[in-house]
Amino acid sequence: MRSLYISLVSEFYKSKKTLAFWAAILLPVIVCGLITFGFYTGSEKILNFHYPPMILWAQYSGAALGVMGLLVMPFYVIFMAFSVNNIEHKNDTWKTLFAQPLNKFSIYAAKYLYAVCLIFISLFLFAALTYAFGYLLQVLVPKYNFDQYNPTAVLVNSYTKLFLASLGILSIQFILSLLWADFLKPMGIGFVGTIMGIITANVGWKYAYLIPYCLPTLSLRISKVKKGTDLLDFPIFTQEIWTSLIYAAILFIAGYFIVTKKSIK
Repeated sequence: MRSLYISLVSEFYKSKKTLAFWAAILLPVIVCGLITFGFYTGSEKILNFHYPPMILWAQYSGAALGVMGLLVMPFYVIFMAFSVNNIEHKNDTWKTLFAQPLNKFSIYAAKYLYAVCLIFISLFLFAALTYAFGYLLQVLVPKYNFDQYNPTAVLVNSYTKLFLASLGILSIQFILSLLWADFLKPMGIGFVGTIMGIITANVGWKYAYLIPYCLPTLSLRISKVKKGTDLLDFPIFTQEIWTSLIYAAILFIAGYFIVTKKSIK
């Protein structure tokens, strides 16, 4: 555990000034801020629809979730996975890294966990800012009815599903960024995979859940809930989430053997 902790802290200090780190913080602020500004400036039009509180929250939170699930999160994960490993590629420090008196598995696991932490931070901020800005809108536009519904369940469920669904993509891109030092190959494969995933998910192919790049889009589809319960209080561990976790576990192990072979070159 000590080796893992030291390696994890080291990853933070190495990448705290990179775009991947700051994007985890800035993306939620920018996206949620723009959506909130849109709801504020377009309040008269939105109020004319007379949305019930639950539907208003669904419209508001769904705007950020739609952007995240379809485009922002997949591309951020692709870029961030490359950025975490590119530090070693750029400085040619793989061999030096594994020559340290630390457990090799801890060094590798720390890199992967750091990437997972960046995704978690980003999605946590999305959920927190969506909640906070929703109530800010209520103060700015008193005719809204945000204060008549508690969106905690839908925000927690939705962003937890999006987080778990992104682990499959992260694991693939993490391996690709271990194999190739150049930017174009892992980013190109990730870009094509994401576009293919969006298309495949939206056409309703029954085996789309087997494609990791489809999983963020599929995870945001509202599942069936029990009769008489909150329509937005849907289950987290659905088929696509289990698929993502299986991919993540298998590819995490495969990545360890790849990186240890690379370290002795």
